[in-house]
Amino acid sequence: MPYGPAHDLPPDSSFCSPFPGSEPGLRRARQGSGQSPRQGAKQGAEQGQAALTDILRGQTARPERVKLDIPPLVENGNSVVMSVQVDSPMTTEDHVRVIHIIAEGNPVPRILSAHFTPHSGLAQLTARVRLGDSQRVWAIAQMNNGSFWSGYADTLVTTSACTEER
Repeated sequence: MPYGPAHDLPPDSSFCSPFPGSEPGLRRARQGSGQSPRQGAKQGAEQGQAALTDILRGQTARPERVKLDIPPLVENGNSVVMSVQVDSPMTTEDHVRVIHIIAEGNPVPRILSAHFTPHSGLAQLTARVRLGDSQRVWAIAQMNNGSFWSGYADTLVTTSACTEER
């Protein structure tokens, strides 16, 4: 029975965020890396920057139009409510195509991509995400004309998710 993008993982898996094209991260999460949580966080931040670079493809995201709401202090990273709104008329000529969510400190930073059309009406979403540690979370909106807009928020997580003791 499929469970989502990573069909071989049950919903209660300790793996944080399956994303298409992230199979190397999936294997690493299943096998354990032998790293301390702090080493994993540093590697996660580097992977987060790589994910941003991959999405932007050499372009610059302008820091307007995107509002990311996430609590600044989270007691437990297993289920964190966040919402994103993009200021867009959502017309055929000017609309959001994709909103990407990047959690820099997670083992697999690309945690969500939501696709929109002019028929969506509003470019907004609310989701529950898992956060592996205190970190910066980015929302990147890709518009139909190829431009990018961004917003971010820093959050302090007191009990980490996405960690696996072996």
